[in-house]
Amino acid sequence: MGSTISIKIQNQSFSAELNDSTAASSLLNALPLKLRMSRWGEEFYGDCGLAIAKDASARELLEAGEIAYWPPGSALCFFFGPTPASTDERPRAASPVVPLGKFIGGVEALKSFGSSIEVELYRE
Repeated sequence: MGSTISIKIQNQSFSAELNDSTAASSLLNALPLKLRMSRWGEEFYGDCGLAIAKDASARELLEAGEIAYWPPGSALCFFFGPTPASTDERPRAASPVVPLGKFIGGVEALKSFGSSIEVELYRE
């Protein structure tokens, strides 16, 4: 894995480990970043202002805790459970996303947030 980042959502802080991909480096180089994210099932997504190309790692099926980039919406995505596109308990994106990393530790706390959140991401 690559760099560790901090993610602040309302008054809670989380850590995440980014992978060593070019896409993850694009996110890291854009930090610090503030964005508003909306909820779609057990996924938060929001336009992060980055243009990251879809690559060979792109996939629809993810694990809870994964962080990814959704090219059609220039959106950063946090997956923490089933989405409306899921066919089982695993998170499924609306269309292929580029994996960027994963939350360190549990993501249960994300379930307690409402339909919209303010997020700050920064280097640890």
